[in-house]
Amino acid sequence: MMEITGYYPGVIGRITELHATYYHDNWNLDMTFETQVGRELSEFIDHFHPERDGLWIAKIAGAFAGSVAIGGAETEGVARLRWFIVAPGLQGRGIGGELLRTAISSSRKRKYEKIYLWTFKGLDRARSLYESEGFILLKEKNVHQWGIDLTEQMFTLRLGE
Repeated sequence: MMEITGYYPGVIGRITELHATYYHDNWNLDMTFETQVGRELSEFIDHFHPERDGLWIAKIAGAFAGSVAIGGAETEGVARLRWFIVAPGLQGRGIGGELLRTAISSSRKRKYEKIYLWTFKGLDRARSLYESEGFILLKEKNVHQWGIDLTEQMFTLRLGE
């Protein structure tokens, strides 16, 4: 049975480790990706404001299964979705959809007008999930980042009443 919870001790490391191993094993991202995730996630938790931010952790039988976070962006009324991931052995069970819907629902309750996220081309299962919830591709740009060439993509979702 799945449980969705918030922060607990050790979860920053679990989220960082899952991102680092998944993206290294599947996309050959280098150590700069892991250090960026760890640094930015730590800063997010350090400056966390419950009325503005959210962190949700999926657990299966008490074990870490995935995560998603939402936080206020630099623009008023805009939230950024980040650190959305489900452990590879647990993908396809609805965990990602539940996490994503939780983040969207929470953003509506916080009165955000829009959510955006950055990802990269090729993450087709995640893209399908984003689009099923109403996100649209806003822009793409080619970059050399984390040791590889990739096409960054920005998706947005307008939140209506």
